[in-house]
Amino acid sequence: MAAQLIAGLSILVILHELGHFLAARAFGIKVEKFYLFFDAWGFKFFSFKVGDTEYGLGWLPLGGYVKIAGMIDESMDVEQMKQPAQDWEFRSKPAWQRLIVMLGGVTVNVILGIFIFWMLTFSYGDSYIPNSEAKYGIVAYDLAKEIGLKSGDKVMAINGKPLEKYSDLWSSDIVLGSGVLDVFRNNETIKIRIPSNFIEKISDKGRSNYIDDIPRMLSLIDTVTPGNNAEKAGFKKGDQFISANDSSVMFMDELKSFLKSNASKTVDFKVLRGQDTISVSSAISEDGTLGFGPKINFELKHVEYGFFEALPIGVSKAWSTLSDNVKGLAKVVKGEVKATKAIQGPIGIASIYGSTFSWFRFWMLTGVLSMILAFMNILPIPALDGGHSVFLIIEMIIGRPLSDKFMERAQMVGFFILIGLMVFAFGNDLWKLFVK
Repeated sequence: MAAQLIAGLSILVILHELGHFLAARAFGIKVEKFYLFFDAWGFKFFSFKVGDTEYGLGWLPLGGYVKIAGMIDESMDVEQMKQPAQDWEFRSKPAWQRLIVMLGGVTVNVILGIFIFWMLTFSYGDSYIPNSEAKYGIVAYDLAKEIGLKSGDKVMAINGKPLEKYSDLWSSDIVLGSGVLDVFRNNETIKIRIPSNFIEKISDKGRSNYIDDIPRMLSLIDTVTPGNNAEKAGFKKGDQFISANDSSVMFMDELKSFLKSNASKTVDFKVLRGQDTISVSSAISEDGTLGFGPKINFELKHVEYGFFEALPIGVSKAWSTLSDNVKGLAKVVKGEVKATKAIQGPIGIASIYGSTFSWFRFWMLTGVLSMILAFMNILPIPALDGGHSVFLIIEMIIGRPLSDKFMERAQMVGFFILIGLMVFAFGNDLWKLFVK
């Protein structure tokens, strides 16, 4: 987990800071330092100098920075600001140039996010379960039941839009609690509204307590494991379960639940074999299994995209990621969702990467983080790119720069806000990991 997180963040931080660096150099502004991670209190793993710029690797993996000459930034180098302004300093350049420098990092993150989603779409295409394959509906767990869904329901549309991909049941409209489902049940269509605090419920109980990742399946045997109870009892490939001790187990979710609650017992099953209904008595193992592999009742759909055909899809995925984060933050600000449920720090992000490596998953999550990083940095908080940009826009409107004293104080306020957010995010991660 840690290796993937550090690799992903390193790519994002280096390219983000490179955006500032290239924009500054394009306008003839001197860049004194370019660091991956922070060299807090002067500690660093290594550094070297090329031209006027010192490049290095700090020890604190909470981001990175470029130190731009003549700018009040996180370095708080106020002594430099007391000297006469030089032509190669940030403060000597027109406000519009300085604004471009400040937006350089966010711009690179947006471009990178689009590029990653574009290349993933081109390289891997899109594989999904068509909703039309959910012939027996969904498997509803506790969270789904709380909002009114039942196993066997067929979700036909979300917010009036026909549901094409089964995976869209985890879309932002659902998770962020802004969706209305058209559900076909008992030969009629009913509407179920997702509660606005649904993301809190998912955070509390976990995604796996919503609905199953795959549609509901018939209890059909595809393979019988040699030496296990299923083979000893005489089950055959193609057998379809009907009942167990007179309880319906026609669907895999029913059968799994029954087996789990009857572990270590002997059960009388009825199965359909060809045209015949036969009785089979079998013991159930201690872990609630019989020893067979189920037959998949649906087919995946795979779509390939050409190089340029994949571009608009990549843009759409990147934009959706950005839009979802805006919507999520709005819910936190409105008080509809608790910050403890919506905000994750490095530990939470690392857990999303997971402990196993997959190129597709790694780049997918890195693309998502690139868009999140762009969004977070553009927030109008002093010390972030968005805060600097707001001050520059104000300067362009009033026709004069804000005072150095004001900028120093704003930088300190922003610094303490960021430290507070960082402590909150880390504390929230640790609470979920160890206490909760």
